[in-house]
Amino acid sequence: MLVPTLLFPLGTVAQNNYQKAEKYFEQENFNKAKPIFEKYLKQNPTDKKTREYLGDIAAYGKNWDTAVSYYESLVKEEGTSANYHFKYGGALGMKALSVSRLRAVTYIGDIKHHLERAATLDPNHIEARWALVEFYIQLPGIIGGSEKKAIAYADELRAISKVDEYLAKGYIAEYSDRPKDAELFYKKAIEVGGSPHTYEKLAGLYEKNNQPMEALETTSKSLKIHKRNQLNYQIGKIAAQYNLQPQYGIECLSQYLANYSIKDGVPKDWAYFRLAQIYKNLGKKEIALTWINKALADRNDFDEAQKEKSLILAM
Repeated sequence: MLVPTLLFPLGTVAQNNYQKAEKYFEQENFNKAKPIFEKYLKQNPTDKKTREYLGDIAAYGKNWDTAVSYYESLVKEEGTSANYHFKYGGALGMKALSVSRLRAVTYIGDIKHHLERAATLDPNHIEARWALVEFYIQLPGIIGGSEKKAIAYADELRAISKVDEYLAKGYIAEYSDRPKDAELFYKKAIEVGGSPHTYEKLAGLYEKNNQPMEALETTSKSLKIHKRNQLNYQIGKIAAQYNLQPQYGIECLSQYLANYSIKDGVPKDWAYFRLAQIYKNLGKKEIALTWINKALADRNDFDEAQKEKSLILAM
């Protein structure tokens, strides 16, 4: 009776460690999660969930060969899983982007097969349909690309998510250099969903097509609705780059710095850099120098800031 008694706490420790690894994974602390999962897999080599976790960690680190290896084994064992087919097809797609064009062509058939299989197996799989939209619109026609097929998968999104349908069709139009059509679809996505991402896509389109005032207005609307601090930086960036509404840009960047957290994504040194640009645009050399020096104090290898300082000093 002693053996089960001794094994019980060991099993409990292993379970606790695994749960700890899953928590690390959720927090994207992959360096801590990975060795725990690898140790568990050595003891449980057939465990699918652990292989999926390790495949996901490899994909996050852009280790495509490793990710492909894990996902391929899962697809072979469970061929009716839409999720496994999607991840395998996606990893193959990213692998294809990392090799020569000649080698990439050899992956196309498998990428197409597994993404389409995922879409067939799960009629509500949004990510698979998005991947197929991108696959068919980016692939040259000579090797199977087709705007018609991309639109067909965007149409399939309608029954799952109208916002995604409009975003996908906006993406197709933007990629195909039809900015007016893209604008229409992104505006429809805003009407239906109104998420920060929908506003971001429209603002990005405006910036890409040299319509900075429209980009500024769109981002400002999103800020009023969503109150996301990162949008303060985006407004400041547009104001600095295009010399628009400098006082508004200064106010937004000041708000960004006052409310900054690491979750905002853009480091403080970039906000200092944008403030320096705005003050340079205003002809206020000394204030611009103060901000650019602050950016360089935070990061002395900030190449863009070094170049901007040279421009400020030349005023």
